Amino acid sequence: MSESPIASREAALRLALAARALNGLDVKAFVGALIDKLEAPLTESKLAKLTVEDLRVILAGDFAEQGCHVGVDADSLKEAIHLLWGHGVENTDFPAVDPYTDGEMPGSIRVAIAANRGENLDGHFGSCDRFLIYQVGQQAVRLIDIRSTVEADAAEDKNATRSALIGDCQIVYVQSIGGPAAAKVVRAGVHPIKKPEGGAARSVLMELQGRLASPPPWLAQIMGVPAASLARFEEDLATGEHA
Repeated sequence: MSESPIASREAALRLALAARALNGLDVKAFVGALIDKLEAPLTESKLAKLTVEDLRVILAGDFAEQGCHVGVDADSLKEAIHLLWGHGVENTDFPAVDPYTDGEMPGSIRVAIAANRGENLDGHFGSCDRFLIYQVGQQAVRLIDIRSTVEADAAEDKNATRSALIGDCQIVYVQSIGGPAAAKVVRAGVHPIKKPEGGAARSVLMELQGRLASPPPWLAQIMGVPAASLARFEEDLATGEHA
C-alpha cells in the first residue's frame, strides 16, 4: 500500500483552508505541487516552514497549468501561509466535536453531511470541503467527527476515496451527487440522500431523528429493524396464527 500523501488530519485541515483562501485552487494540483517541493508525506512541521515566497513560486510553476491560479493577491497568499502554519485554524468555521465512544448510543445510526461552511448541509458530494459525521439516536444527535476531503481529492479515484472516507456511515446527505459517484457510495454501504435546498445540518437530522421510532421501510432496512409501515400486517399475521 502506498504511503498517504498527507500525514495527519490536522495537516489536511490546514491544506483545505489554505486552498480555500487561494480562491478556487485545485486541491489535487496544490497537494501535488507541495509534495514536489516538500516530499510526501505532508506533515504539519513541513507546512509550517513554507514562506509566502515559496507559495508564490509554487503557484507560478508547472502546476499552474493543472489548476493552480497564479493571480492571487498578496493578502490571500499571506492568509494561506498563516493557515498552513496552523495560525487561526482553531478559529475557523469548523464546529466543535462532541465526545463519543462506540456503542454509547444503542439503536443509533451514523450519518454524514456534505459541508463547506459551518454546521450546514451545503455541499456537493464530489466537491464539498468536508463531511460532518453525526451519531443520531432517538434521544440525541452528536457531531462526532469532521473529515476533510483534501486527501481524497489528491487520490486517483476521488469519488471512491470520498466514499471510503464515510464508509462507516449508514447515510450521507448531499445537495447533489452524480450517478457514477452515487453508485460508488452505495457500493461502500452508504445510502445517499439528496436535499438540493440544503440547510442547517441539525435541522435535517432532527427530521431524520423523528423517524427513528417508526421508520419507513428504507430506513428500517438501514437500521436493521422491522418497518413501522409493515408492523400492522405482522400483528395481523400473529393474531391469525394464534386465533
